[in-house]
Amino acid sequence: MFVKGPSLGLRLLACLVLSLVLMFSDYRYQHMDQVRSVLTVAVTPLQWAVDLPSRLWSWGATTFSDRNALLDENALLKEQALQLSSKNQRMAYLIAENLRLRELLNAQKPFKDSFLLGEVIGLDADAFTHQVLVNRGRNDGVYEGQAVVDALGLMGQVVSVSAYTCRVLLAADTAHAVPVLINRNGFRVIAIGSGNIDELTLSHVPDTADIKEGDLLVTSGLADRFPKGYPVAEVSRVRHEPGKPFASVSARPLAQLERSRYVLMLNPQDVTEDPGSEENAAVVDGDKKEEQN
Repeated sequence: MFVKGPSLGLRLLACLVLSLVLMFSDYRYQHMDQVRSVLTVAVTPLQWAVDLPSRLWSWGATTFSDRNALLDENALLKEQALQLSSKNQRMAYLIAENLRLRELLNAQKPFKDSFLLGEVIGLDADAFTHQVLVNRGRNDGVYEGQAVVDALGLMGQVVSVSAYTCRVLLAADTAHAVPVLINRNGFRVIAIGSGNIDELTLSHVPDTADIKEGDLLVTSGLADRFPKGYPVAEVSRVRHEPGKPFASVSARPLAQLERSRYVLMLNPQDVTEDPGSEENAAVVDGDKKEEQN
C-alpha cells in the first residue's frame, strides 16, 4: 500500500553530489551568475518577510521609547551648553584682572556660581516696560533680586516670584540699574536702562574718564546683587559736550533681550534646606507680637 522511497542516506548523498556539481559549475562557468541573480530575486521577498518583525520592533522602539530619551538628552545638552557659555563669558574678565592684579589672584577664591535653567513663557503687554515671564518660581529656589543671564550676557533680575513662575526685569528697562566696570581698566560706573531694548546709558561718567567705543562692561559685584564678572554691554557711543562735567555714554546690551528663550537663574536658593520657612517666619512674628502685648 505504501511505496517506500529512497533511504535517508541516499538522499543525503544525492544532495551532496548535487552541491558539488553546482559548486564546480559555479567555479568553472560564468553563466551560473545569471542563475544566482535569478535565485536572489526570488528569495528577496522571503528575506523581507523574515526581517519584517525585527524592523517593526526597531521602528516601535525608536518612535516611542527612544524619542523620550532623545528629548531628555536634548534638554540636558541645552542646559549644559548654556552653563558652559555662561562660564566662558568670564574669560575676558579673568585675563584683564590677571594683568592688573597678578599677585592677588592666587589668593582669590574660585567662582562657584550655581545655575538654574529657565524658559521664557511670556512677555509683558505694557509697551513702556521690558519684562518677561519665566517658568521657574519659589518652589525652584528663585527669589526677588536674583540675577538672570543668557548665553551672551546679563538679562536682568527677578522682580516678583510666585510658586511656579517669576517675572524678570530686563536690563534695558528704565527701572533697572546695575553696577559695572570697564574690563580694560577697571573704571566703575552704573549702567541704567534707557527704555530702548538695544541701549543702556552710563550714569555720571566724568568727561575726563578713560572710556571709549568698544569697551566691554562687566558686572562689578558691588552691592552683592549681581555676581562679579558677567558681561553686560559694549560701549557704542561716547560724546563729550564742551562745558559739561559729564560725558554722554551709551552701550549696547550683549544679551539677546528680545530673542533669548532659555535663561540661567544664578545662584538659586536650596529649597530643601528650610521648607516652610515662610510659615515658620509668620509663627515667629506672631509670637513676638504676643510677647510685646
